[in-house]
Amino acid sequence: MDRRAFLESSLLTAGAAALGRWTPLAAAEPAMIGIQVGAVSFVDEGTEKVLDGFREMAAINTLFLATFTYGRGIAGRQPRGNPLPDHGRQEYDDNYHGGNFATPHPQFYRNTTIAPEKAPDHPGYDVIADVLPAAHRRSMKVICWFEDVFNKDVPGLDKAVEVDVHGKPTARVCMRNPNTRSFWLGLVEDYLRSYDVDGLMWGSERQGPLDNAIGANHGGRANPASVGCFCPHCLDAARKAGIDADRARKGYIALETWVNAMRAGQRPTDGAFVTFWRTLVEYPEVLAWERLWNEALRDTYRDMYGKAHEVRPAKGIGWHIWHNNSFSPFYRAEQDYAAFSGYSDFLKVVMYNNSGGPRMAQYVRNVNSTLFADLTPEQTLELTYSLQHYGDEKPLDRIPQEGLSADYVRRETRRAVAGVSSKVKIWPGIDIDIPTGPKEKKTQPDDVYQAVKAAFDGGAHGVLLSRKYSEMPLANLRAAGRAVRELKVG
Repeated sequence: MDRRAFLESSLLTAGAAALGRWTPLAAAEPAMIGIQVGAVSFVDEGTEKVLDGFREMAAINTLFLATFTYGRGIAGRQPRGNPLPDHGRQEYDDNYHGGNFATPHPQFYRNTTIAPEKAPDHPGYDVIADVLPAAHRRSMKVICWFEDVFNKDVPGLDKAVEVDVHGKPTARVCMRNPNTRSFWLGLVEDYLRSYDVDGLMWGSERQGPLDNAIGANHGGRANPASVGCFCPHCLDAARKAGIDADRARKGYIALETWVNAMRAGQRPTDGAFVTFWRTLVEYPEVLAWERLWNEALRDTYRDMYGKAHEVRPAKGIGWHIWHNNSFSPFYRAEQDYAAFSGYSDFLKVVMYNNSGGPRMAQYVRNVNSTLFADLTPEQTLELTYSLQHYGDEKPLDRIPQEGLSADYVRRETRRAVAGVSSKVKIWPGIDIDIPTGPKEKKTQPDDVYQAVKAAFDGGAHGVLLSRKYSEMPLANLRAAGRAVRELKVG
């Protein structure tokens, strides 16, 4: 039996076993049909028009409002260089700033140095205050959607950032720093006490220092010189855990030397993988530091979950699970669905199959220059498919242009549903026109239609159309609605 046939047989067997654990959506319980949308869409098009369009085109019953971010991923218009969709103002917002798109109430941020900045993009506009009553009149739920993305010049952020392996401050907040933790807890309490919202969703598209050191992601290449965190709070946590911080630092510096040598064409005699593994054996503190970093993130999830249920026990809180989960087996190992069950009401697992093709190709290029430099790029992709238990996906010369299949959405939904407890809802993130390169996969209506159907076939409790309405052509949004109505789940 060849590898693909073996994988397909194994997946069918595993899927059949998992079916017995799924809790089918009750006939009387409508699925969550959500869409991520930022303030700019309501300002540009009018709140009533946008909401009526959502309901008519895609049977939307839940809004995920982008309420806090400094990034362009979930707020603002389409980034320049990408075609504007057939709705909204036909211009780019090059001066986008970001921040809190609702109204921050200072009493909730007394214990943090990070300023709760009101986003200056729409002066005098509070997206929750505007949209919430209009949505509730239409029996639509509203969930505040915020993410771990800051501008480096946010006042007070310098007192909350990570310190890298060389002792330099970074622009990333440290999850163990009390200023960071107090900011997130303040934001949770602010949204739940100040507005009658229906829930919260937070996302942190970051990973630990070891994963960053080897470039195991679909973004920038390996940068071991900048990994962290070695701030006083993390050093204190290491002491309490019995981890030698000096040896961890030396191990990461050894990885920095290893990466730089390979970039300079100095391939080690024993090969890339063997010399990497030798570093882990010599410095086991490297892996201990990876776990230390991840525990800080897990503690943030736990604390936010606890705060939300303390303030508004009937409201739900859940998490955006980064797309790197689909590519990197190292990152996937750290996203334990069973563990998430203890501090989650729902998970939005990113399953962006259209942009997933170019992103998978970039991940392969990254790790093929470090950990898997002994292999060809094609062999690295085949290894990744095998380790991630993927089926018959496209080869490397086609995947950037063709994307991942709808079956990828089905398989990943089944894996998520089987992994969590029955109390946790799984809402796959379905991508609609997330920007890709000039010669890379572009979303078509049938892509959206097939992905939505695949998610429900995989046992999803709902779907979340992503990453933001201001990027989505209306034909692709209507394709999602066609699938929902044919399945009669909305």
